[in-house]
Formats: sequence, structure tokens, C-alpha cells
Amino acid sequence: MRNILLASTLFLAAQAPFTAAMAQTPDPAVLTPERVFSDPSLAGPVARGVSLSPDGELVAFLRSREDDVDVLDLWAAPTGEGEPFKLIDAQALVPDAGELSEAEKARRERMRISQRGVVEYSWDEQGRYILAPLEGDVFLAERDGGAIRRLTETEADEIDAKVSPDGNYVSWVRDQDLVVYDLESGRETPVTSDGEGLTTWATAEFIAQEEMDRDTGYWWSPDERYIALQRTDESTVDVIPRLDITGGGASVIEQRYPRAGRPNAVVELYVHDRQTGRRTKVDLGADKDIYLARVNWSADGETLYVQRQSRDQQTLDLLSVDPATGASKVIVTQTSDAWVPLTHDFKALEDGNFIWSSEESGWKHLYLYDRDGRRIRAITSGEWPVKALEGVNQETGEVFFTASMRDGQELPIEQQLFRASLREEMTPVAVTPAGGWWSASMNRTGTAFVGNYSDMNTPPQSGLYRADGTFVRWIEENRLDEDHPYFPYASRRGDTTFGTLESHGETLVWQMTTPPGFDPSKEYPVIMQVYGGPSGGGVKRSWQSATNQLLTEAGYVIFRMDNRGEGYRSAAFKQALYLKMGQPEVEDQVLAINYLRSLPFVDDDRIAAMGWSYGGFMTLHMLTEPKMNLTSAISGAPVTDWSLYDTHYTERFMSTPEANPEGYAASDVVDQLDLLTGRLLILHGMADDNVIFENTTRVLNALQENSTPFEMMLYPGQRHGVRGQERQLQQWRTYLDFLDRTIGSRAVTAE
Repeated sequence: MRNILLASTLFLAAQAPFTAAMAQTPDPAVLTPERVFSDPSLAGPVARGVSLSPDGELVAFLRSREDDVDVLDLWAAPTGEGEPFKLIDAQALVPDAGELSEAEKARRERMRISQRGVVEYSWDEQGRYILAPLEGDVFLAERDGGAIRRLTETEADEIDAKVSPDGNYVSWVRDQDLVVYDLESGRETPVTSDGEGLTTWATAEFIAQEEMDRDTGYWWSPDERYIALQRTDESTVDVIPRLDITGGGASVIEQRYPRAGRPNAVVELYVHDRQTGRRTKVDLGADKDIYLARVNWSADGETLYVQRQSRDQQTLDLLSVDPATGASKVIVTQTSDAWVPLTHDFKALEDGNFIWSSEESGWKHLYLYDRDGRRIRAITSGEWPVKALEGVNQETGEVFFTASMRDGQELPIEQQLFRASLREEMTPVAVTPAGGWWSASMNRTGTAFVGNYSDMNTPPQSGLYRADGTFVRWIEENRLDEDHPYFPYASRRGDTTFGTLESHGETLVWQMTTPPGFDPSKEYPVIMQVYGGPSGGGVKRSWQSATNQLLTEAGYVIFRMDNRGEGYRSAAFKQALYLKMGQPEVEDQVLAINYLRSLPFVDDDRIAAMGWSYGGFMTLHMLTEPKMNLTSAISGAPVTDWSLYDTHYTERFMSTPEANPEGYAASDVVDQLDLLTGRLLILHGMADDNVIFENTTRVLNALQENSTPFEMMLYPGQRHGVRGQERQLQQWRTYLDFLDRTIGSRAVTAE
């Protein structure tokens, strides 16, 4: 009862400023949390998951419903004349979506899918069908006529559904086994039948999904004869009992979670021959403690290419495998004194050659190899990194890739699509204009692409373009005009500037956004937004989140800087944090806060930091760094002891606890909590299966043992992110209340 009373008191206190605000007449141009987390989305009609049909005549994409931003429908648009049309109405097909299985929930969490409805889809390579898993069942849309077939209606979930390359079959995983469905006869054929308990077929294991950006565990050959599939045995993985606390009670989940330095699941690779029914084991080498990183087929289906990564991630081998016998040989090896990154840049060509990327020059670039792994030549070079291989036109020899580069110089805050050549050395040519952030989805032939673009003044747009960059038509123009849902609030966007700082010979990029009506002669509180860890970087010349405007409307200057280790930069820039996470990153953030304090409009005594996940880890370290002297910090779902986190991610950057005890000890924030310089708000989902809740409870325990006051917000039933508009509204109300009391208007009043 006392706990209930205390919780009620805290809730009422948190609501007080909002109750007072409601009594006043609000300015309709001021963006509110209530509007941000309501329908329709302020981002406008954004097309997600856009892809071209193999023949380039139709574009498919996902679009949020106007009446429910959390539900996606599948839309299509002809690339010539004609308007976009709804291909699959999720609520019409499944009006009463039930509870997803635990396996599908976990898979979606790994893929960072928070919405319902049609959340993924795929084409067959002929472009006849679009396959769309929907709420645990599988639907097939026929391109001609738009007829929709429901292929399954079972109690179990069908996951990772695919159309075979020639469009004759559909496959999926059900109850840990792989099933093939004949579209002509309507018959199901099990490929495996012994998947149960700790044995799973054709499904990417936890570590592959969470950290290796591999969401599948099986691969069709181009001629449909073979299916390569993995077998996973989790019996070697430690059981980590995890409380799954919801609003209706609690249960104990016996989660198989491979912590740093501990055993991984045993993964094997097999090839199933559909003609003979024979299953052949692939020779992955004598060492079983490896990672199955990537699997690809040659264009003729006669060779299976497998990327095998060593446990310490310092060696990445490309294996050439005979699918008939499973025999393998290493044809290319990449090594590093830190780690070899995984990419999706491998591309098998019709002439038997292949493209693969490497960081051996210190920057990621593309290289052409023959079928035996002999390097033919470099496709790209220079002191800038290729972001991703996007497509190849094998008739013209054009190679398309994205990069953050202008005039041969690295430019991390922008991204464009470029063109190079398979056949001759050439300076890359920009296909898309400079000035913002482009991503691209190219068709199979490399003749057209869907370009997604935004900048500081342009919401995300999607258009169809020819390979030379010529505009064909809009898919979602998303024009910021009077009909756009964000238009009423656009006049109060803060001004954003970009700049750089230097640290240990590296250039750090930053961005700063000021509140509406900014007066440089006055002093303002500042919020340092931070992620800080290995990622794509957060400083971009692109459309900004509406939640940022909630902060500027409250009178805060927002500052973000990508420290060393963060962003797709050079190998040296990324590897600065190797074996010492939480040290160079915080050192760079000290540099950032010193720069902020040199600005006349920054109130030195009112600076806060906020971040989630690795950003939560960073904010705790920043709040315990005396050189920063933060007033307050918000830490969401933080890692607080890297020995509690998973193998592939942690060991990539920190090695094992046994091999690097000093690095692990220095990164453990619990030993530094007596150095807190300001107020702390810590948040965590109470069903988090990624950053286990124990990371937060050990901080709570230490603070209580030290009699240190702090604030806490827990989310029953939520995993690593907070889902649903109602909870996200509560989350941001909590943020704004805490910031207002520590660095905002009420903090000033209290003084």
C-alpha cells in the first residue's frame, strides 16, 4: 500500500505542470507531446520498405494507416502512368489481430519492428507475386489482378516466409522446422521435422539477429534445386533467468543468453537437395566456435559462398562450397588487429566474378574478384568510406553505391548515391544531388532505383529514378504544404547549425538546434543528446524528429556530437574505442561540453544529457565524469557492465572479460556512482531481453546503498524500446517534467 501511495504521489507531481498548462489557452503553432503521439503522423505520408519489382514496372511500399500510425498496409504504384493503390489492407484481412508467438515477438524485437499489420514483404524474382506475412499467417498477392491468397491459417506462427526465386514455391519456418509450400498443388512439404526444444532449423540464432544483421537462416539457390539452411543447437548457451514483468503480473523466462566470454550456440550449415531429398552438411572447418556470418549463392547456383567469422572477429574467411558434397575451401581472408566488420556488400555476378568490400586500406571500399577469390582490381578508393553496395548493371558494368563524400572528401553529415565501374578505373560520379541524405533501393538489373531523400527542410520523400538520376515519378512526394500534418508547427522549427571539433587527429561532427525566437544575448539551458557507440552516427543533414521540437519548444538548445567510435567513418576512427569502451567517447564529450561552455548563450550551470541503450551507458558515464559537471542526465535501458551483454557485440569491441579485465572494470559505471554530479532519471523496460534489466537493478541497488537520491521510470511488458503512442506520450511527459525541474523553468524558479 505504501508503494502504491508513493507511486500515486509521484504521478500527480509529474502531471502538475501539464494540468497548469491546460488551464491556459495554447498557441496552436506550439507543438505539444499530445500532438506528436497522435494520428496522423507528423512525418506525413512516408513510404517505408520501398522496393521495385524485378522488371522495374511496379513499386511496392508500406504506409501507415491514417487512423492508426502503428498499423501498416501494403501499397503499390505503377512506375508509369497511374496512381498508387492499396494492395493489402491489413485490418480487412485480419481485423482481430491476436497475440504473436514469443518467437515472432523476439524476432521483431531483433529487427526493430514496432508496428503491426504488414511489417515486411518480398517479391519473387520474376515479379509475379508479393509475399506478405501478416499477424503470424502468410498471404500472397498476385501482381496481375491483385488477387490475394491466404496460404496459412494455423495456430502456430509462420515466420521468415519467402517466395522461391522462380515463384513456384513459398517457404517458411513453423515450430522450429522449415516447410515448403507448392503454389500449384497447394501441398506443404516439411524439409525438416526434428526441430524442437533447443534445436531449431532455418532460423537465425539470437546473436545473428541482434548483432550480425542477419535475420534469416535459410537461402534458396537461384534454380530452386537447393536450400541452404542452418541448424542451431542452443544447449551450450547459458540460461539467464529473466523476470518478464507486465501490468498483469510477472513470469520467469529461462532465456538462453550468450554473455561475453561465455559459450555461443552451435551453428551448422546444411544443403537440402530438393531433387534427391538428401541433406548434406557443409564443412565450416574444424573450429566449431565460429560465427556463420553470411550465405550467398553464385548466379548459376553451382557454388555456395559462406562468410565464416572467427570468435574473436579478427578473421573473416570467404568459403567456396560445393553444394552437392558440402566440401569447402577458403578463397579470400580478411584480417584486422581489432575487428573485421560484417557487411552486405557481397555480390555474385553472372560471369562468375564477385564484388566484396574490405577495410584493408583503412577505409571501406569495393573490390572485384574472380570466382576463385583472386582480386582483379579495386572498384573504389580514397579517404572516404563506401556505405553500401546498392546495385550493379551487369550489361553496362556500372556499380552503384552510397557514400558520405563530396569531391573526393569525406562528408559524414550527408549521403548520396554514386556510380563507379566494373570495367575501368574512374572517379565516382554522383547520381543524386548533394545537400541532404539519400538512401536507395535499386532494381535487380541496375537500371532504376527508388530514392529516399530528406534534408533539414524536407520531410522524407520517395521517388522513382532512372539509374542516371533522372526523376521519373513520385511515390510519396510528402510535400510540406498547407495540407501536411506538420505544416501548422513548421514556423517554430529551431535553426540548426553544423560544425566540427578536433580530437586526437580526428574530425568530430556536431549539430546544434536553437529554440524558436532564439536571442543570442540571453543564456539557455542545453541538452546533449548522445548515443556514442558504434552505429551509423546521429549527426545528419536530414529531417529531424518531432520530439526534438518538443525540446526546443521547452526552451532548450539541443546539441549532438558523434564522438570517436560512432558512425561509418574510417577504420581508425571506429577502432579508437577498441578494448576501452566508455573512455575515448566520454573524453570527446568532455571536449564538446567545454566548447558549449565557451558559447555566450549557453548557461554553464544548466546542461543535461540524455540517451538510450548505448546512449544510456554514455549518459551515466557523463554524469559521473567530474570534468563534465552535468546538472542532470536521462539514462534509458543502459548497459552498466559489459560482462552482462552478449558475445558478438561486446567481444568485437572489448574482447572477453578474461582477456581484458582492465577495460571491463573501467567501463563498469557502478564503481563510479559516488561521482554523480547531478540528478539522474533512469528508465528501463521490465521485459527487456536485449539489455537485461539486471543492468539497471545493479545501479539502483548501488545508489540506494549509497543513500543517493535518484528518479526512476519502469515500463511493464516493454522490451528494449517503449512501444505504443500512449506509453511514448507518458515517456516524453516524464522527460519534459524531469528536465523542467532540473535545468528548465522550474529549476530557475527554485534558485
